[in-house]
Order: sequence, then C-alpha cells, then structure tokens
Amino acid sequence: MTQFRALIAGLVALILIGAVPATAAEWKEFTPEALAQAQSEGKPILVDVFAAWCSVCRAQNPILTQLTREPKYKDLVVLKADFDTQKDALKPLNVRSQGTLIVFKGDKELDRSAGDTSQISIEGMLDKTL
Repeated sequence: MTQFRALIAGLVALILIGAVPATAAEWKEFTPEALAQAQSEGKPILVDVFAAWCSVCRAQNPILTQLTREPKYKDLVVLKADFDTQKDALKPLNVRSQGTLIVFKGDKELDRSAGDTSQISIEGMLDKTL
C-alpha cells in the first residue's frame, strides 16, 4: 500500500511538472527581428546575453529558468543572445559584456544588469515588466 501511494504521488508530481511549461515564459533565439516583433506587440521582454564559457552566465541560467516557469511571467518573451556570435546584432542595444540582462516593456527599456547572479534582484528586474 505504501509503495502504491508513493507511485501515485510520483505520477501526480510528474503531471504537475509537465503542466508548468504551458504557463511559462516563451524562450526564443535572439534576433533583431524577434526583438522588434515582441516590442511592436507591446510584450514584456528579457534579453539574456550569454556566452558558453561564462561562469556568470552559467549561474544566471538556472535562476532564469526557474523564474520564467512561474505563471506571473507567462507573457514574458525571453530572447537568448550569444555574445560571441551575435556581437553585431547586439550593438544597437549597447551590450558590452556577456552576462548582461535587459528588460523591456514593448520598446521601452526598463532596466539592465551585467554580471548579476542574485535571484532576488533578477526577479526584481523581471517584475518591472509585469
């Protein structure tokens, strides 16, 4: 009986975890066109500038993944930009380093940070888009 309850609890947990992405933020590859489209639609936007070799970026990623699964960010568009391969596309945003996070509401930049790995302050940035 105890094993049966554990099995049922595990199945319920899997169902709930599977349901999370339906209410999660939308993640896309950064392109100037994707940014322009989200801005023209007045959407809340996070531009996440990363580099594969960046330890700060590796620390930011699980925080961003966790936060953007929260239902309050269901309308957020996350645009992931590769600092090493998209430098020219990032020039209009005045990005100077990897580990940069920029939040917009429509075409208005609300906040930016570089090198921030605090879940509290990153959540505060994302909350500005709500």
